[in-house]
Amino acid sequence: MSDRTTREEVSGSGAVSRRGFLKGAAAMAATAQAAATTVAKAQDAGADSFWGGGHGGSPQFAYLGTYTVGNGGNGEGIYLYQSNPATGELKLIKVVSNTPAPSFLVASASGRFLYAVNEVSNFEGTSGSVTAFAVNRQTGDLTPINTVSSQGGGATFISMDATGKYLFIANYGGGSLAVIPINADGSVGAATDVKTDVGDVGTTTATSAVAGSFAISGHDAPHVHCAIMDPNNRFLLQTDLGQDRIYVYSLNPASGKLTPAATPYVSLPPGDGPRHLAFHPNGRWFYSVQEEASTLTFFRYDASSGGLYSEQTISTLPPGFVGTSFGTELRFSDDGRFLYTCNRLHDSITVFAVKFNGELRYVGQAATHGDYPRQFTIDPTGNYLYSCNQRSDNVTSFRINRGTGIPSFIGQYLAAGSPSCMIFLPSGR
Repeated sequence: MSDRTTREEVSGSGAVSRRGFLKGAAAMAATAQAAATTVAKAQDAGADSFWGGGHGGSPQFAYLGTYTVGNGGNGEGIYLYQSNPATGELKLIKVVSNTPAPSFLVASASGRFLYAVNEVSNFEGTSGSVTAFAVNRQTGDLTPINTVSSQGGGATFISMDATGKYLFIANYGGGSLAVIPINADGSVGAATDVKTDVGDVGTTTATSAVAGSFAISGHDAPHVHCAIMDPNNRFLLQTDLGQDRIYVYSLNPASGKLTPAATPYVSLPPGDGPRHLAFHPNGRWFYSVQEEASTLTFFRYDASSGGLYSEQTISTLPPGFVGTSFGTELRFSDDGRFLYTCNRLHDSITVFAVKFNGELRYVGQAATHGDYPRQFTIDPTGNYLYSCNQRSDNVTSFRINRGTGIPSFIGQYLAAGSPSCMIFLPSGR
């Protein structure tokens, strides 16, 4: 699919000049190159063991969520790994929780608590659930604190606001969004607000899909798939894959209640299926990945109103590709120069350069070396990427070229049943 651009009128506030962007990009590139050089020197120096001295950093804990046996998968729960920040290798420590279907995870900024959605539909009747854990910062062990209803079936996504007071749960099966409060002891409380999407759904065939695509799913009913706060912690943005909409809510930080923004939602082309969302590090550019269409859409974001203004839509698949694939996840490099997304069935990570005006330019792709990448993550150093390959029951590891942005497979496969999500524990404060 060719690069397709649609522009709407946008105010000049927050605009960035080409010269300013290029200066910033050059500085970030220099920083990235310096970091890569440091890592390379550490690798050349060698080490006495997996965690040996001279590796230029401390090991990091990583947690892997899975679909578990009896809940649509082969996983055992939440897996704990340590990473070598110089080589990118991961080492399995153990399974630290057998909680059912922990398909998406988030950790507190302090690193003291971890939260998982349980993607089930039989908690307290027909709901999914949310489980809180205390984290042992020395060993990585998880101790369950409590579990509450997610207020809808098939909880599939979890995020946290900047204050650490609220969790936002996307219930795919229930078509609902829940705000879950976090107590001072790290436990979770009953929902302070629940929004259930109602109304028409999109067509079963994606408007913007490539030729020959049979990527048909999720347009039988409303399906909430993702919800994230904006960088100012003022507005919550939420996808509904079935309705082909991105909803915008204002969050009351005292009550945990949501109020529709002045423009309560924007629509994507019928059948395209918006899935996940991400803000650029500058906070002014906003992106969504569409599952059925395998596209990325770039919006300019008005932080004062929560307004979204469509600027560009571009395929996540390589030029000339025809057939069926599903777009899944999107993440930025730490310097904001590159945007990554992944494709299920095509089984690839696609790399885009971020232009001075926020538009995307296709750079290239890397095979995931695994089947059906449901999610991927980038480690805290920004040098390594890990793909969670759901159907091939493995996680694959890649080194990111900080100059070109392209990931290269480092040769490590990790066995894990039906991996769904990987996060690194924050360093804490």
